[in-house]
Amino acid sequence: MKKTTRLLRFEDAWLPNLAAWAYMLGAYVGGFAAIMADALWLNAAGVLLLAHGMVIAAYFIHECAHDSLFRLPINNHRFGEVLLWICGASYSDYEAIRMKHVRHHLDRADVVSFDFRTRLPHYPKLLKTIQVLEWFYIPALEIMMHALVVILPFMKESRRYLRRRVVTVLVLRIAFFAALASIAPKVLLLYPLAYMIFLTVMRFMDVHQHTYDVHETLDFSREAQVKQYDRAFESRNTYSNLFSEKYPWLNLLVLNFAYHNVHHDQQIQPWYRLPGLHAKLYGDDRTQVLMFSDLARSYHRYRVARVLNGDPADLDVRHDGGRTFIGVDGVSFLTAH
Repeated sequence: MKKTTRLLRFEDAWLPNLAAWAYMLGAYVGGFAAIMADALWLNAAGVLLLAHGMVIAAYFIHECAHDSLFRLPINNHRFGEVLLWICGASYSDYEAIRMKHVRHHLDRADVVSFDFRTRLPHYPKLLKTIQVLEWFYIPALEIMMHALVVILPFMKESRRYLRRRVVTVLVLRIAFFAALASIAPKVLLLYPLAYMIFLTVMRFMDVHQHTYDVHETLDFSREAQVKQYDRAFESRNTYSNLFSEKYPWLNLLVLNFAYHNVHHDQQIQPWYRLPGLHAKLYGDDRTQVLMFSDLARSYHRYRVARVLNGDPADLDVRHDGGRTFIGVDGVSFLTAH
C-alpha cells in the first residue's frame, strides 16, 4: 500500500486555503502598516483590516481544533499555536483550547471551568461597570474573559503549568508593542480598537448559535448530567446564523462559521465545503436558520441583559426569527476556561 505524503487533509483544500491564508496575513500585516501611517483614512482602514485578519485566524484555529486542515494532528497543533499569536490569544495553551471545544461537541453543552454568572453578582461594582461598558458596545465581558486567561494560572492550581507561558508571552508582547509605539504611538490606541472589533465579531457569532446548558465541569471528566443530551437535542438546539442566503459569499467574512448546523452534523468537513453541504442536507428547510438582520436587533436590545443570561435548553427562539433571543456570553473557544 502506498503511503500518502499529502500535507493537507483534503485534496481540494489547497486553493481555498492558500487564498484565505494570503488574505489573513495580508490583512494582519497590512493592517498594522496602515494603523501606523499618517493618513487618518489609512488608520481607519487598518483597524478594520487588522480586526478581520484576526477573525479569519481565529476561525482557522477552529479548523485546526477539528483536525480538518492538515492530515497530521501535530501540524494542526503547530499551526494553531502560530495563529494564537495572530489573535492575541497566545497566553492560552492550544491543546487546552482544543479540548474545551471538543468537550463542547462531545457533551453538547457549553462546558467551562469558570462560570462568571454565579460570581459576578457578588461583586456589584464590577458587575455595574461591565454592564455600563456593554451598554456602550464595549465588549467588557469578553475582555474580562481574556484577562482571566492571564490571571487564572496564578489563582488556580490546575492552571499553574501555564504560569511560565503567560509571563513569557506578556514580556514578548509588551516588547513588540513598545517597539511599534516608538515608531507610531497611535498603535497603542488603534490596536485595542481593532481588538475590540475582533472580539465583538467573534462574540456576535457565538451568542446565538446554541441554546445549550452551561456546565462548570471543564476541569473534570464528563459528568453524568450531559449524557441526557443526544443527537436530536444537539440538532434542535443548534442554529445557523447566516449573514445572507441570497449572497452566500458574505458568510466567508467569518470563514463560513455561520453554517453551524452542518458543522455539528459533519465536524470534520472543511470550511469551504459547508455552504454546499448545507444546501444538500437541508435544502429549503430553514427550521434552524436565524438571519443576521433579526439577530442584530437582538444583539443590540439585550446587550446588557445578556451579561448574566444563560439560556435554558430547548428554548423556543424561532417563533420570531430570533428577535427575542437573548443569547449567551463568555463561551468563546479562544478562552480555555
